[in-house]
Amino acid sequence: MPRVLAIDYGAKRTGIAVTDEMKIIASGLTTIPTGDLFDFLKQYFTTEKVERVLVGEPKQMNGQPSESAEIIEKFIEKFGQTFPLIPLEKVDERFTSKMAFQTMIDSGLKKKQRQNKALIDEIAATILLQDYLSRKF
Repeated sequence: MPRVLAIDYGAKRTGIAVTDEMKIIASGLTTIPTGDLFDFLKQYFTTEKVERVLVGEPKQMNGQPSESAEIIEKFIEKFGQTFPLIPLEKVDERFTSKMAFQTMIDSGLKKKQRQNKALIDEIAATILLQDYLSRKF
């Protein structure tokens, strides 16, 4: 069965999470340098069936697009050209990074471990995906 993949896209790093085949559980997959993202996705899509990709849509508190929305739109355009058969859906990502950091605190990670921005990005993608699953399935 195909999976759903979530991307917490950033200028430097991109966190990636994926569902299990039954689409019940979201798990962090990895965080990679953003410049390597398309190579990673090409490889991943050749080995795993993915029915949909979610990308975090950055918004301000008032619902307006944030400053980073422009880089997300460029990514979405390139994704559509590179992978035209895979649907991509934007999902509100407000608070996912803060929730990821709080999750790290709650799980007992030490201060030095909580400073790992790559881990925060991966957890944020996982939260984004689990929230999507809760609403859709």
